[in-house]
Amino acid sequence: MGKTYMVVAEVRGGSLRQVTLEALQAVSIAKEDGDSTAAVLIGSQITPLASELANYVDGQVFSIDHPELEIYNPEAYLSVMKTVFERVSPDVIVLGHTAQGRDLGPVIAAHLAAGQISDVTAMEKNSDDVLYTRPLYAGKAFEQKQFTGGIQVVTIRPNNIDPASAATSPAEIVELEYAPAGSLRSIVKDIVRKTSGKVDLTEAKIVVSGGRGVKSAEGFKPLEELADVLHGAVGASRAACDAGYCDYSMQIGQTGKVVTPEIYIACGISGAIQHLAGMSQSRIIIAINKDPEAPIFKVADYGIVGDLFEVVPLLTQEFRKVLAV
Repeated sequence: MGKTYMVVAEVRGGSLRQVTLEALQAVSIAKEDGDSTAAVLIGSQITPLASELANYVDGQVFSIDHPELEIYNPEAYLSVMKTVFERVSPDVIVLGHTAQGRDLGPVIAAHLAAGQISDVTAMEKNSDDVLYTRPLYAGKAFEQKQFTGGIQVVTIRPNNIDPASAATSPAEIVELEYAPAGSLRSIVKDIVRKTSGKVDLTEAKIVVSGGRGVKSAEGFKPLEELADVLHGAVGASRAACDAGYCDYSMQIGQTGKVVTPEIYIACGISGAIQHLAGMSQSRIIIAINKDPEAPIFKVADYGIVGDLFEVVPLLTQEFRKVLAV
């Protein structure tokens, strides 16, 4: 009998997060003939999303819809997962390495006495096993790990594995009931989001990031205009956040978010090792800095020595022409 893979889907802003499709693709890499895929969708008013998710799954989609599940709560979500586990016993559970996945993954692993490999950026088949690649030492090195047995929990770093393609036929949707737990130790009443733009920073294909060189909160406006033209997101170094130029929700680095976009444009960022830890795995790095000796140029694929307040508006202007925006 084959293995059962289970993907825990994630919802943000009324849509499936892209990392969910990337997790489904990770499953397709690991699967063999006879294996099956299931997915779990938890939230409120998610019926349309369950139908969308079913297009990427060849097994069953378990949908649990309840107003109390709109905001993530680890105790409530674990209660839901226990209900799902009564219906199917997964061999491998895959989540996104997001704020939610980083919290829920260990909770599930502890409940199932499972092993866990976190922050996976690549994977490959090795005979009957799967080798998982994950970064070490702030991205300076990588290790390959594999499970030796038992139930497995894996979290996938966003933007590293291509999204899955639609299956040949939609999966069966199984709607499960949620019994509200009256003994939750904590309840989230509301979430105030401070976003860096229209695109989620961790899933953006293009990130325009500013450092101390932006000089002020107003200095981020040219970066925001460039990001808007490129349909990207705006990030920042810790130095810019500490200086009060922007909110810490935009921080990229060892103590902030880790991003792996197709293109990373660093504007006025010196390139401290703590910042490089959060963006050094970007596919193409473009640095704009007045100092030709800035460390950021050592990791950049392309470098522009110049004043960002002159260079960025010129880039925006040229991209508007090329993209006809």
